[in-house]
Amino acid sequence: MLNLIAVLLAVTAGNCPAELSQLAWLAGSWSGQDGKTEMEEIWTPPKGGVMLGLHRDVTGGKLAGFEFLRIESAAGGLVYQAQPQGRPATPFRCVEVTENRVVFENREHDFPKRIVYWLGPDGELHARVEGEPGGKTEAMEWSWRKTAR
Repeated sequence: MLNLIAVLLAVTAGNCPAELSQLAWLAGSWSGQDGKTEMEEIWTPPKGGVMLGLHRDVTGGKLAGFEFLRIESAAGGLVYQAQPQGRPATPFRCVEVTENRVVFENREHDFPKRIVYWLGPDGELHARVEGEPGGKTEAMEWSWRKTAR
């Protein structure tokens, strides 16, 4: 009963009492297409308290964008650190973990405020970002298939 209360308090406080090993399903090399843009997202397996990630978009044979990513174990739970275009990291705290889904939030950030990853029943990795830039709700979503490296 005491453990259940601790879990409920952690979730209410915005913390996610999850272990990094619960995100092992995210590890691997993933690729997909969005119109004329080729997308790649690569995640290392959980090790040393961190998963490292890299995202790259290529359009017409030229780099269209990239992002350095990491998910790390921290006090209070897991933290997703996003560095689009190599800028300083923006932290998003884990707020939910299930068997094949994880949700991170940073309510103070302009956009996105929420990042969601999930593994679909077809084996595709999906990602969605959500927020309210300018007070208007917006979301973007991507899907990738696992590739051999």
